[in-house]
Amino acid sequence: MTENDKTKRPEFALETVDLRKTYAASGKNAPKEALKGINLQIPHGSFFALLGPNGAGKSTLINILAGLVNKTAGTARIWGYDIDKDMRAARRSIGVVPQELNIDPYFTPREMLDLQAGLYGVPKSERRTDAILEAVGLADKANAYARSLSGGMRRRLLVGKAMVHNPKVLILDEPSAGVDVDLRRQLWSHVKAMNKAGTTVLLTTHYLEEAENLCDRIAIINHGQLIANEPTRTLLGRLDSKQLIITAQQEITHIPAALSRFNPTLDGNRQLTFNYKPSQTGSGEILDCLRTSGITIVDLTTREAELEDIFISMTHDQNSGQRL
Repeated sequence: MTENDKTKRPEFALETVDLRKTYAASGKNAPKEALKGINLQIPHGSFFALLGPNGAGKSTLINILAGLVNKTAGTARIWGYDIDKDMRAARRSIGVVPQELNIDPYFTPREMLDLQAGLYGVPKSERRTDAILEAVGLADKANAYARSLSGGMRRRLLVGKAMVHNPKVLILDEPSAGVDVDLRRQLWSHVKAMNKAGTTVLLTTHYLEEAENLCDRIAIINHGQLIANEPTRTLLGRLDSKQLIITAQQEITHIPAALSRFNPTLDGNRQLTFNYKPSQTGSGEILDCLRTSGITIVDLTTREAELEDIFISMTHDQNSGQRL
């Protein structure tokens, strides 16, 4: 980017083009191609999820963006800055919360955030140390040694460290692992506020319901390749599957002939479960057949495809027949 362009908002907050990484052979281990030409474009202001099984390439991708791993080929830009040609500007534009709890045990949270802010050149008058400590639930531990903090507290402290320079792009690599429910809710409340204010968020998580509820777009990586990159609603619509469970007022001794074409299962003597494809069958059609069969419904529940179903379907290892 030129000097005049640096104050402008780029088209993408984060972009990779044919990004590749091959780890060299080591001992008896052959070379490993961890990334196989990743083309990824994350719009500015997005809350974006990158999902994948263990070993799929997520951490390699994040570590390249953070400058911790050298890419083999391809390009990567953060807020328009090439990670090689404009390394300093790219690093200033990103905040990374790693999986590893890499915290100096002899620093207090306040000292650690102040030091991190200083390393990024944030003037003392502009530092938000107390506000960040409050946001990550560590205000009461501000002056405690880091070695006295629990694992969940240390992870929240890492989130705070990534926020000190108010980065344009915030990368969260499994940020809520080991964090209890209440503090997780507090953490996400603050991150969502940052996102609403314009910060682009890239999240990796094994809590798939988090990605489904928080993210506007989801990409899935498997064996070093992107196999999906779509708006969350579009991705959830991929699996043409829905479940309808009804509880009848009367006992059901057998499945009526009018319902047999839906192939329901009889659970107990009052409950029928229908698994069907919405593209081929409507729930209203099933309900009409239940009424004509003389079945009175006292309770009804439905279940649509969830992100976990999509994830398992797309990352299923066809060679071994086992789920990753």
